[in-house]
Amino acid sequence: MADDLSAVAHFLYEAGTLKASRRTGWWMAGVRDPESVAEHSWRTSLIASVIARLEGADPARAALLAVWHDTQETRTGDVNHLGKKYADSADPRKVTADQTAGMPEVLASAVRELVGEYEDKESPEAICARDADKLECMLQGLEYRAQGYQSAQRWIDNSMKRLTTATGQRLAEELLSHDPLDWLRSTLGES
Repeated sequence: MADDLSAVAHFLYEAGTLKASRRTGWWMAGVRDPESVAEHSWRTSLIASVIARLEGADPARAALLAVWHDTQETRTGDVNHLGKKYADSADPRKVTADQTAGMPEVLASAVRELVGEYEDKESPEAICARDADKLECMLQGLEYRAQGYQSAQRWIDNSMKRLTTATGQRLAEELLSHDPLDWLRSTLGES
């Protein structure tokens, strides 16, 4: 391969830092060891594929958008909503351009396109991926609440209000009607 992959190698190491980067908003809910950005992005991608399939959009594209939606946080950190009140938000497109500098253009342009599509909030897949981001936050809040973090209710309520797809809203209602361990009880024949 003629293309130099050193910038890609650097980015792959950089992306790994998201496994240790905590989602900071949960600290305000009292969660001592909140999920990482990488954990959030993984489940967001899964949820995006589900919502997209049920909404008639491309589930693979929605999941791919969700995979890349928080990659800029390797450089900006996870700035929660309170922090955004006081600090100018970094433009995800600019951060992505810096992150992809030096990569083979076929890859760099594809990543910039994905981030741009997500940020534009217009394609059906971007809408599904953005709903997945909110639904994942709500789902995590439900799990934290079940662990005794009652302050997580704020995140549950706020996420619920911000859902825009019919599937996201219906799925949120369904999640609210279940305990986080109902799946286990059902699998074991306990319910």
